[in-house]
Amino acid sequence: MYATLSNILKKYFKDSTIFKYGFNVSPMYRRSTGRIKFVSDDLLTVKVKIPISLKNKNYVGSIFGGSLFSATDPIFMIQLINILGKDYVVWDKKATIKFKRPAFSSGFVDFIFTEDEINDIKERVKVEKEIDLVKEIKITDKDASVVFAEVFKTIYIADKGYYKSKRKK
Repeated sequence: MYATLSNILKKYFKDSTIFKYGFNVSPMYRRSTGRIKFVSDDLLTVKVKIPISLKNKNYVGSIFGGSLFSATDPIFMIQLINILGKDYVVWDKKATIKFKRPAFSSGFVDFIFTEDEINDIKERVKVEKEIDLVKEIKITDKDASVVFAEVFKTIYIADKGYYKSKRKK
């Protein structure tokens, strides 16, 4: 449903606009309490804010760990799907979160890919047909001086033709 709607909206809006507002109005993402604050035109950078509120405070008054995790969960996968295009299959494969200290203020996360990383992914997939990519992000305070949590995401990326033939076996 989301992909179909996105394809229709691409006729009228930039990918970065669809990414930002699509996430922010999506019920699936709104429940995480995260909000996309910025998406670069090339989709290589996405900035998320996880505001502390009554919706996500836990028993001791810090942001509930599930909100911290769920606000970060889908971003890298959707980012790569849109950057790499239709010739690739991209799935979240594994995630780990290490809580460092309670988040008594809003959390901030930057999801960044470089052009070199994207070129490396394409080259590796061309040779290996499928790869696992591990990305690390930190959920921090506004100044990035306090780290609330570290998230490690393993993302599966494959050549679409290879993936389809592999599934037939």
